[in-house]
Amino acid sequence: MSKPFSTVPPARISRRALLAGAGLVAAGFVGTRTVRQWMKQRASVFVAKHQTYGGPLVQTIRDGLIASGIDAANLKGKKVLLKPNMVEPSREAPHMTTHPAIILAASEVFRGWRASVTVGEAPGHVRDTDMALEESGVREALDSAKLPFADLNYQEVAWVENRGHASKLAGFWFPRAVAEADMVVSLPKMKTHHWVGVTAAMKNLYGVIPGIKYGWPKNVLHHNGIPETVFDINASLPRTIAIVDGIDCMEGDGPIMGTKKTMGLVVIGTNPAAVDATVCRLMDLDPAQVPYLQLAGGRLGPIDDRLISQQGEKWQPLASPFQILDKPHLQRLRKNKGVLVT
Repeated sequence: MSKPFSTVPPARISRRALLAGAGLVAAGFVGTRTVRQWMKQRASVFVAKHQTYGGPLVQTIRDGLIASGIDAANLKGKKVLLKPNMVEPSREAPHMTTHPAIILAASEVFRGWRASVTVGEAPGHVRDTDMALEESGVREALDSAKLPFADLNYQEVAWVENRGHASKLAGFWFPRAVAEADMVVSLPKMKTHHWVGVTAAMKNLYGVIPGIKYGWPKNVLHHNGIPETVFDINASLPRTIAIVDGIDCMEGDGPIMGTKKTMGLVVIGTNPAAVDATVCRLMDLDPAQVPYLQLAGGRLGPIDDRLISQQGEKWQPLASPFQILDKPHLQRLRKNKGVLVT
């Protein structure tokens, strides 16, 4: 697996904060384990508001990636795989899938940094990838930019060890374009999910798993636990970052049957777990109650708001409650919102 790219060092905890933490330990208010975890891991997440599909998305994405810690100079000659969400596309429901404008803007940014860019997807509910490309409008976009497309459902595969070990799966078959990538860029749509509550950067990477090995809708993964396999896939992939299409989103019975909710946001970060935690807060949901983020927190990245350095806009004034189904396992996402207490 390729080594991670160099990034701008994350924001450091101030000397005052360190002294305050030590004081709290001495006073017995918190344990040393809590402070160690608090100081251990930080990430930056960039939020842009007032975004439209016809707006300056190239500039927004470029600025967001740099603010989040990408070192553009290290991308020269690297293989970058853009992974949009094309789960079950329909021209009548464009808010279900990643908008082609996001894909084109991201590709322009990475090409400008002299990376080799490919777009790839393995739709989980659609065996006919050509149909998915047509219905999502992605084919026309790819043709206009002369972008290569990798059909991840049908490519040759390579075996990769499961580095997460949350599920019982020994490893994963990854398509060649995924296994050989220096960086995988998750380009999800910001949506609710009827099983795990929220789908964004991490859940979108279910779409790197090939249908020829796992079937449609990849029930091997479902039977081994959705939260566990989301975690394991993310732990086993090459370097991953996220650019979230939060312009026209989906609420209610997502990720397929929900309704459109316009937020006008783009959310970007080099740590998908931190990005997804911020997406949850923008949806007025508690990331600590999302099962795959419970697994990821402190292992794949921070989900505690105190450990996420906000770049661009602050999430708090932009948060807007997303409708969720009236199910007990989803309604708990409304509880205990705020920072994660460890």
